[in-house]
Amino acid sequence: MDALPSSPLGWLCVAILVLFGLCLAKRSYRAHVLLRSVLAALFGLLCVAVLGMCWGLVVFCSIWLSCSAYLDAGPLPVGDKAVLITGSDTGIGHALAKYLDNLGFIVFAGVLNKDGPGAEELRRTCSQRLSLLQLDITNPTQVKEAYLQVSEKVQNTGLWGVVNNAGILGFPADGELLPMSMYRKCMEVNFFGAVEVSKTFLPLLRKSQGRLVNMSSMTGGIPLPRYAAYGASKAALSMFSGVMRQELSKWGIKVAAIHPSGFRTGIQGTSELWVKQEKELVEHLSVDVQQDYGRDYLLGLKSYLLRIPSHCDADLTPVLNSILHALLSKRPRGLYTPGKGAYVMLCIFCYFPVWFYDFLVSKSLGPQSIPQALRTSEAENEDL
Repeated sequence: MDALPSSPLGWLCVAILVLFGLCLAKRSYRAHVLLRSVLAALFGLLCVAVLGMCWGLVVFCSIWLSCSAYLDAGPLPVGDKAVLITGSDTGIGHALAKYLDNLGFIVFAGVLNKDGPGAEELRRTCSQRLSLLQLDITNPTQVKEAYLQVSEKVQNTGLWGVVNNAGILGFPADGELLPMSMYRKCMEVNFFGAVEVSKTFLPLLRKSQGRLVNMSSMTGGIPLPRYAAYGASKAALSMFSGVMRQELSKWGIKVAAIHPSGFRTGIQGTSELWVKQEKELVEHLSVDVQQDYGRDYLLGLKSYLLRIPSHCDADLTPVLNSILHALLSKRPRGLYTPGKGAYVMLCIFCYFPVWFYDFLVSKSLGPQSIPQALRTSEAENEDL
């Protein structure tokens, strides 16, 4: 009992901390209605305990309404706002281009192949407001040409938003097994490409005091096995987003990072790409490493890749809503965590002991994630 506050001032401090937690919960994870309700009730009880029934209710209602008005400010109008989206051939970028076009945005859809099926579908289904741009974000020449085309169209109004969505997954495998070329490729596309686009288009964002939205990943905030290359590149993008959020605030530009959980976007690529990546992975392994991990383990990596879509959500609505909020909210969040488990796992990683988080992750992998040398060792120990 000695740990409890012994004075009204102490209780007031606790109440302020609870309210702060309430605001964070509201801003970070809108699905937690129950959590917000419990925190609100606790804060109300603290106000009554410190100030009495009458004044406690008055103070609670006043602060609650003020915070709600601040956090729930209505969205900005779409108007003639123009947004550039990279990686619009497939997946989230493709769906976002259609979504924003349908809402009335002027959309510049950057595609890797302007004559590909994704680009053709955008031409067929979207309005005349949408413009297709040939944009390989790892090609500085194409990034510069895209900038000239966009700046010519938006002129003095500037560009309202840049959504750095283009990215690659690579081949999910243990960090020891991945060739260095995979690390470099992930960094080149997922990080350096996004930085190149951001730096190139920032002058247009400065004109409009617009928004920079970076599509990171759940693996950019928490470590997950078999995503060493992909996760490292997305973590770099998330840190870049945080620094840019701080540095660009003086220009009136707001920056947000999106950390979605598993969604079915087609980022894992085609079967032809899997075969190529698997061959490249095996060719770069030494004999000792191949023997330690075993052929069954290496073949299981491809099976894991094939199973990824079955564990992902086909409905991209949560991601699209998060991006729209980042583009139009008067007070966008710095971090969005759409999808099942994204926010919960981030909280466990940040606030629980590391061993507990590692234990949960290890249990989710199953026995097939154990290399051959370790299985042999376990069998020998059991015989003894």
